[in-house]
Amino acid sequence: MDILQIVTLGLISSLLFIILQDQHASIAYLLIILTGIIILSVVIAQIGAVLKLIESLGEKASIDGIYMETILKIIGIAYIAEIGANITRDAGLSSIASKIELAGKVFILLLAVPIISAVIEAILNFLPVS
Repeated sequence: MDILQIVTLGLISSLLFIILQDQHASIAYLLIILTGIIILSVVIAQIGAVLKLIESLGEKASIDGIYMETILKIIGIAYIAEIGANITRDAGLSSIASKIELAGKVFILLLAVPIISAVIEAILNFLPVS
């Protein structure tokens, strides 16, 4: 399924939701949930290919596996936090969505500390000793 099919599915589902919302609200919301699940499953399948590519690039560049694993975790946290925040925002709970986004940023920062430390150490090793 390519992006045009996903967008078409989203648009059709949105139009059906608008039509069904007043008369059959439960069916309309079920339609939106099913559409979200379908789109998410397609995206997850595509993410697997991207992860394999990133891993192979990391191996070719001789990057330590712990750094690649950390970067992939950071990307995962960013996407999960965004999806969770968008769902809660769509439900009208923007204050909770903001907290989810904040939590995602804090977890990303926690995971990034070892990488930041390694970068700082590498920079300090290049500086001449006084």
